[in-house]
Amino acid sequence: MDFTRVTEQPTSFDRPQPGADPADPRGALVPAQGPVRAPGTGAALPVQARSGGEPGAPGAASPAPSTPPASSVSSVSSGAVPDTAASGQDTATGPVSEHSQPGAEQGAAPDTHRPRPVSEGIPAQPAADQGGRPAQGRDGRERRTRQVTAPGRPTPMRRDGDRLRFVGAATRRIARGLDLDEIVMGLCRATVPTFSDTILVYLREPLPVGDERPTGPLVLRLRRTDRIPTDRDTESGFAPIAPPEPDELDSVGEELCTVRPGSALAEVLRGVRPVFTDAPAARAALPELLGADGAAAVPDGQRAILAPLRGRRRVIGAALFLRRPERIPFEADDLLVAAQLATHSALGIDKAVLYGREAYIADELQRTMLPEHLPRCTGVRLASRYLPAAETARVGGDWYDAIPLPGSRVALVVGDVMGHSMTSAAIMGQLRTTAQTLAGLDLPPQEVLHHLDEQAQRLGVDRMATCLYAVYDPVSHRITVANAGHPPPVLLHLGGRAEVLRVPAGAPIGVGGVDFEAVELDAPAGATLLLYTDGLVESRLRDVWTGIEQLREKLAATAQLTGPDHPPPLEALCDEVLDMLGPGDRDDDIALLAARFDGIAPSDVAYWFLEPEDAAPGRARRLVRRALSRWGLEELSDSVELLVSEVVTNAVRYATRPVTLRLLRTDVLRCEVGDDVPQLPRLRQARATDEGGRGLYLVNRLARRWGATRLSTGKVVWFELNHS
Repeated sequence: MDFTRVTEQPTSFDRPQPGADPADPRGALVPAQGPVRAPGTGAALPVQARSGGEPGAPGAASPAPSTPPASSVSSVSSGAVPDTAASGQDTATGPVSEHSQPGAEQGAAPDTHRPRPVSEGIPAQPAADQGGRPAQGRDGRERRTRQVTAPGRPTPMRRDGDRLRFVGAATRRIARGLDLDEIVMGLCRATVPTFSDTILVYLREPLPVGDERPTGPLVLRLRRTDRIPTDRDTESGFAPIAPPEPDELDSVGEELCTVRPGSALAEVLRGVRPVFTDAPAARAALPELLGADGAAAVPDGQRAILAPLRGRRRVIGAALFLRRPERIPFEADDLLVAAQLATHSALGIDKAVLYGREAYIADELQRTMLPEHLPRCTGVRLASRYLPAAETARVGGDWYDAIPLPGSRVALVVGDVMGHSMTSAAIMGQLRTTAQTLAGLDLPPQEVLHHLDEQAQRLGVDRMATCLYAVYDPVSHRITVANAGHPPPVLLHLGGRAEVLRVPAGAPIGVGGVDFEAVELDAPAGATLLLYTDGLVESRLRDVWTGIEQLREKLAATAQLTGPDHPPPLEALCDEVLDMLGPGDRDDDIALLAARFDGIAPSDVAYWFLEPEDAAPGRARRLVRRALSRWGLEELSDSVELLVSEVVTNAVRYATRPVTLRLLRTDVLRCEVGDDVPQLPRLRQARATDEGGRGLYLVNRLARRWGATRLSTGKVVWFELNHS
């Protein structure tokens, strides 16, 4: 059976409709005057039947166009359109369809590029002064709503398809937002001016997160309000026009609103469904939401919709949609549109709040896992950088650390756990804590990696990580490095030469059953050691060795800017290194640790061995006095001799091997006493009858700071004094 194919050409909203003011972006809809001819043919396309009309008969090949009543022909402000519908023919240009494109009137050539894409959104409704009239039947009633329309009344929205397209476009725009401001702004931008002239969005203060049960009264805060801009879109773009007269809608809205239990506003919010504000309950709720002055400014009739915003379990706010008096009022179907907008916005706000809480937890976790401040170590200066893989993944498994060790040494650590998730960050935190504990035992670098490997195996079979552990000694100007599958460090010499250090690659942490090897290298004064993770040198666009070579060239080029005798500043050097990253190079987290080796000059170091005998404290005092005199620090002799005597006395009391005594002159005067007894001394309050126990009390009172560190061969007790 051959049925008649009924087609509908989409209305173009990109250009003003005939008879509309070209300076008005809202345009106007022009009703049909007859069938339209297909491009390039003489046959006329049938007009699609309206709601309530008679459809074309099945099987008709080409139904004859019916003659519409004269009342169905709309007049436009620029002049009357010739009435050719009476005869059903137009000898000049053919009949004009309701859905024909602008310019398809008399004398216009057929548009060979139809159909045009339809703009996403409901066409804005014309104002009363544009000359638009509703489509009426023979009885004078509007065809779709069957309501009597007065002459000059603005044309209502004609098609439910427009609403569906608008809701689809608006919900997509709302769903694109990730944070709270983006979602609320998406709601406002999608509705003004297409759906309403003004929108006010109130949100709960504070917003509950997840299953939290809010305590206290329900307080709504005005989060955002949008209105139709004062500039109009003209052919030359946005051009300023004369300032508009003050509008009553401009004064609508209070900043804060407390919802009283049992009030009219509480009942409306509990009802969940959007309501017209001309309803008694909503009209009584407006003063509570907007204040007395704001409620009085809301237009009468169905020109305002109050829509509660309900999340997954509770009401989290409200949205108020307003139309100006010169615009047609809302219809019953607009309540469904407002309900869809409110539902999608509320669910999006719930999602944004949960996402914000997770991002906050991730930031806090990352902040606690990484060192807040790098320590100030003797003979070395430090700088660091950390960059997450993306803004949406702010936490990862990369870490760096600098750990002071006995003897003014410092351990430099950088590691990378697979992945950049919360799980990776948790594993990274455990490995970092383990590394700090092992460093406190002053174990060799290869032993530290061995214990880290055992710890990773205890955490799980698939807990893999790479790590590089280096110990720098500023006295000997040497560095000991052990590697576990990590990219090799780069050493930038004072003259500007950048060198990739040759260290054994080793197996990653977590493999198990693998030995690690350490190498000892020179660390000359003025050189800079750069430790990094593979996110700096490896990406989809380049392999790791290409990235390492680019990093070496970047360091050498940066060093040339400051000359051969002056190394580049550490902070600026780190920034320059990160500038080598391109747009497609951020595939992984990046941890960067830079260490500038200043070292300690041999002339600023004094070192002795003392036999564990009763004469050792007296000999220690004489040696210290001579060193301070050589350095010009005689004013510290009394304090240093007293403290050295107390510490050495405690050491020789239990030691079985020679006791070590070392003085270091840097920005402070540091004294270190080592013995072969692993027990650490403890500060205690001596009683009046005790003969001893006051040595550490004196150290604690006179020294700038002091401490004790256990070594693999015993312990070291140290203290520092200011000398300037």
